[in-house]
Amino acid sequence: MEIPPKSPDGSEKSPQSKELLTSNTASTLCISSRSESVWTSESRSKWDIYHKPVIVVSVGAAVFLFGIVITSLSCIQTENKNVYKMCGPAFLSLGLMLLVCGLVWIPIIRKKQKQRQKSQFLQTLKSFFFNR
Repeated sequence: MEIPPKSPDGSEKSPQSKELLTSNTASTLCISSRSESVWTSESRSKWDIYHKPVIVVSVGAAVFLFGIVITSLSCIQTENKNVYKMCGPAFLSLGLMLLVCGLVWIPIIRKKQKQRQKSQFLQTLKSFFFNR
């Protein structure tokens, strides 16, 4: 007969208790899910929906403007010109990347919202016809 391995703290646990500890129930899935709006029917405000892309766009625009300032300093300043020439384009590209990512993220969220509304509408129709 096999002896089950002991846990690091020295206590022995049965296989049934291990299964109970690692099993996921619907309530824990609801809590740990990435999008809680799938599980709840409450409507969310525009800020709750769009706050992440707005923050990414804002940070991207700020970094892009900082890159413009640093790049223009390389033209005006005579000392540390190589540092400005290296850092300026790096901030320009990083800011532009964040700006574009945030601007592309907004239509993706809108499309998901429309799909979710259609899905909820179809769920209500299905429940209406099948619950009769």
